[in-house]
Amino acid sequence: MGSTGNLKIFEERIVRDKGICGGEAVFKGTRVTLRTVLASLADGDSVEEILADFPSLKAEDVQAAIAFAAASAEEDLPVPEAPHIR
Repeated sequence: MGSTGNLKIFEERIVRDKGICGGEAVFKGTRVTLRTVLASLADGDSVEEILADFPSLKAEDVQAAIAFAAASAEEDLPVPEAPHIR
């Protein structure tokens, strides 16, 4: 799936609302934060473990978190300048 498809995945599943969790990114219809799911993935938790810990989530939500992180990394990581050769 291309980056446009990934963008659609997380735009449909990850939302921000000032009235929910102080405006932190959450999964639509839940109070589970994107940060929490990404931290769980970084700690090595499997999708199954995350879904067991947060029963309001679906596998597509975890996939959306991964797609969001991938898109963010693509946008946020600067390309280092090539060293000047003399």
